[in-house]
Amino acid sequence: MIQIAPSILTADFGHLKDEIQRITDGGCDQIHVDVMDGHFVPNMAMGPTMVKNLRSCTDLPLDVHLMIETPEALIPAFAKAGADTITVHWEACPQIHHTISLIKSLGLRAGCALNPGTPISFLEPILRDLDLVLLMTVNPGFGGQKFIPYSLEKIRQLRRLLDEKGLETDLEVDGGINRDTCEAAAAAGANILVMGSVIYDGKDPEGNMRALRKLVDSIR
Repeated sequence: MIQIAPSILTADFGHLKDEIQRITDGGCDQIHVDVMDGHFVPNMAMGPTMVKNLRSCTDLPLDVHLMIETPEALIPAFAKAGADTITVHWEACPQIHHTISLIKSLGLRAGCALNPGTPISFLEPILRDLDLVLLMTVNPGFGGQKFIPYSLEKIRQLRRLLDEKGLETDLEVDGGINRDTCEAAAAAGANILVMGSVIYDGKDPEGNMRALRKLVDSIR
C-alpha cells in the first residue's frame, strides 16, 4: 500500500484541528511535520510545542522531519511531544549512527533524509538501522518547488538496494509530489508520498485528499 503523508506546514494554522480532521476524513495515512531552524535551511517552522499540539488533535502517526543543525539536542523533546517517527538529515549529522541510535533508544521509528545532491551510497553503512529513508526530490526549505527529474533514478537505486538486502525500510519522497508526479515516484519504488500544496491549495483539502487517495490507490 502506498501511503500519503500530508505536510501540515501548508495548512491554515488558525484552524489546525479542523485542517487535520479534513485530511483525516479524506483518507490520509499520517501527518508529515516539517521542522526548520533557519540555519540548515533558510526558513523557520515548527517546534516541539507544535508537535505536542498536533498530538492532541490526532491519533494518526506524526512523521517529524528535522531540517535542523545538531538535531541530537532536540530529539528528546520531539519524542516527548508525541512524534512517532523522527527523520534527520545525513548532511546535518556528523555522527549519524549515534543520532539514529538515540532516536531508536526513545522507542521511535528512525529515519534518515538525503538532499538531492547526496548519493544513495552514503546510507549503506546505516541502512539496516533505519526504519525509513526520506529522499528529498527538491532542495529542502521551501514548499511549492518543482520535482527534480533525476530524483526518479535515485528512488530506483534505493529501491533496488533495499530489495537486494531484503529490507522492509519505508522509502519516502518529499518535494513536488502532486497529481502529475506521484505515479512516477511510486512506480520508481516510493511507498510514502509527502504532499503539501496539492492538498492545501484551496478551500477543499478534504476533497483534494479524497481525489489523491483515489489516484494513489489506483497505482499498481
